[in-house]
Amino acid sequence: MGITQEIRDQLAARFVVLFPHLDERQQRLLVGAEARLLGHGGIRAVAWAAGVSETTVRKGVYELEAGEGPLGRVRRPGGGRKKAADLDVGLRPALLALVEPDMRGDPMSPLRWTTKSTRNLAGELTRQGHKVSADTVGDLLREAGFSLQANSKTVEGKQHPDRDAQFRYINDQAKDHISAGDPVISVDSKKKELVGQYKNAGREWQPAGEPVKVKTHDFLDREGPGKAIPYGIYDIAANTGWVSVGTDHDTAAFAVESIRRWWQARGRHDYPHATRLLITADAGGSNGYRTRAWKSELAGLATETGMGITVCHLPPGTSKWNRIEHRLFSHISMNWRGRPLSSHDVIVETIAATTTRTGLTVEARLDTDNYDTGVKVSDAQVDALAMSRHRFHGDWNYTLHAVHGQAATLADDSPPVQNLSVCRADLAHPTLTGMPHAQLAAMTSQLAAIQAIQREQRRHDRRGAARLRAPGAGAKPKLADADRVLATVLYQRKLCTQAVLAKLFDVDGTTISNAVQETRPLLQQHGYEITPSTARFPTPADLAAFLTAAPTQQEPAC
Repeated sequence: MGITQEIRDQLAARFVVLFPHLDERQQRLLVGAEARLLGHGGIRAVAWAAGVSETTVRKGVYELEAGEGPLGRVRRPGGGRKKAADLDVGLRPALLALVEPDMRGDPMSPLRWTTKSTRNLAGELTRQGHKVSADTVGDLLREAGFSLQANSKTVEGKQHPDRDAQFRYINDQAKDHISAGDPVISVDSKKKELVGQYKNAGREWQPAGEPVKVKTHDFLDREGPGKAIPYGIYDIAANTGWVSVGTDHDTAAFAVESIRRWWQARGRHDYPHATRLLITADAGGSNGYRTRAWKSELAGLATETGMGITVCHLPPGTSKWNRIEHRLFSHISMNWRGRPLSSHDVIVETIAATTTRTGLTVEARLDTDNYDTGVKVSDAQVDALAMSRHRFHGDWNYTLHAVHGQAATLADDSPPVQNLSVCRADLAHPTLTGMPHAQLAAMTSQLAAIQAIQREQRRHDRRGAARLRAPGAGAKPKLADADRVLATVLYQRKLCTQAVLAKLFDVDGTTISNAVQETRPLLQQHGYEITPSTARFPTPADLAAFLTAAPTQQEPAC
């Protein structure tokens, strides 16, 4: 008895109902079971009814007759489409050749100057004969240990040798002030902001499809409200912030005026018994350690408040470690992200609304005063300031004293002492030379020997014959070779003039001038770089007063 059309139609109807609920292997076993039940001709009839090939039905029959247990998967191991990298053994090496050479600096890489997106990589591989999709390229890169990564800001460049020591010094100063109940503030200027309907980084929840409309270009509108210059003061002990939003220029006068307004509005009330103030600031900008106007303006503030104002600057290149950056400014930026800073009032209110879970509170005020740029402060004006430099890096650490009123408590240095003598051993102090004693001694030993040879050669050239006296006989030089090197180092440090050096070494100005002219080329030839200091000593008495301050280390005997 043959298989009728009615049986085939019944099978087809059954398969239509069941197949959507079965996976590939289950469908194969079902058609195999039906074919076995029908007997001879069943494979062809079932294949027609199910709409599959007779080979598929035959595989189902073989699997049932073999009696294998459940596989736990649809296909047998190794079944299905093969991966592109398995079919094309040269695909992986070709992909790595496109990605890796750029990291190694190979100028022949086809995509060296192109964004290496998976689409561009797939296109280049296809041109090389490796047909592959962008998704497959991404999978292969992840398998090879690659991932999408941004640049990492970790290379800090050349570091000052006293960087860590300066941080420890700042920490000690801060602990001393806080324990005594005196304020310690961190100050800095935040990035200037355009005021108006300009795009601001970040996103904020808005109704779908209704973003805030802003200008397409970030060009300053000369007829608009202009820019905002936030200058921040962060009270480290109280965890409070004060921001003065300027509208003119970021100058030293604006920076000190911001500190003055903070003191009048908050500082004097929070610290009614304070006799001194510690300011930690960056090394550059309007409050930089090289900015003379900054020191001049602070001197005026010290006189107004009757406090001693100590400033400790962070080492160059370390501004990101300033407390105010991650304790105040970062939270302000997060608070106004995705929101156009349409007016100065919006900026002030947004800053004042900034808080954190750790209890930060912020006050903000608008400063509409004008601050002139290009203000010059002469050497004489700086020398006249009631300022004492600390023994450790007097260029970074100094105290401004009140000229009138209650005497200020000094943070590190004693009041200037006049008419003090300085021995030559004192002049080799690391604070003056900018290098440790051992380094100075090694350099002096090397250069002094070369100077002695050059001096002997000059004398031989003048005589035109061999010397008659034994070495060391005759008049002694006014400056020993070691003193010539030391005098040159101090002059290269720009601590004082040659006239002051002449008084310190008890010689005439010509002797100092000749020593500098002969020694300076030797320093350059042998790779000795002398870093100028910001400390200036117009008279020997000023330098003596500096050296006789409270010692921080054992001094050599005269």
